[in-house]
Amino acid sequence: MEALGANLLTYVELGGLFAPVLFICFHLLRPLFFIPVVFICISGGIFFGPFAGGLYSLIGITLSSILFYGIYTKMPNAMDRIFRIKQRLLGDNKELTKSQILLLRLVPFIHFHLLSLCLIEISSSFRDYTRTSLLTNIPLAFIYTSIGGTFSTLSPYTITGLMVLLLIFLYLLRRKEIIIKWQDFFSIEQPKHTSKA
Repeated sequence: MEALGANLLTYVELGGLFAPVLFICFHLLRPLFFIPVVFICISGGIFFGPFAGGLYSLIGITLSSILFYGIYTKMPNAMDRIFRIKQRLLGDNKELTKSQILLLRLVPFIHFHLLSLCLIEISSSFRDYTRTSLLTNIPLAFIYTSIGGTFSTLSPYTITGLMVLLLIFLYLLRRKEIIIKWQDFFSIEQPKHTSKA
């Protein structure tokens, strides 16, 4: 994962005028490569500076949220895994507020699309979801991009070492076990009772 992330970001850095577009597209491809949002936002601060990197990250994260909404509405069965994570963490009837989601977005180890799912559940429409998603993504994009902007004053070798170290820590601190309930693993349909006349 570290090598893949470094290679993709190298293409972004060498992209010239197309670097912002490549960086935004990298945000859209991020879930496919299991790269954390924090890593990309920090990289945006290093490559583009705190303001431009924050703006590009905000656009990329918001487009990623919109893409997730589209996948959710077209293929709801594909979201079963995220639903199960939400039920395990929050319970069946727990809904987060928009302020809670905004704060949880700043926690690096919380699944980004799990929070997007929580936003979908409390939004009244696609427009409401998009607006709220944009607002809750602003602190995430600019805070972590600012951290990356402070890294840009360091030497390239130090930055590369810190980024690799960050990826290693993110990998080591992940959850290493999966808990599957008996009922989820063996879903048994109850036989239908027919009444005899």
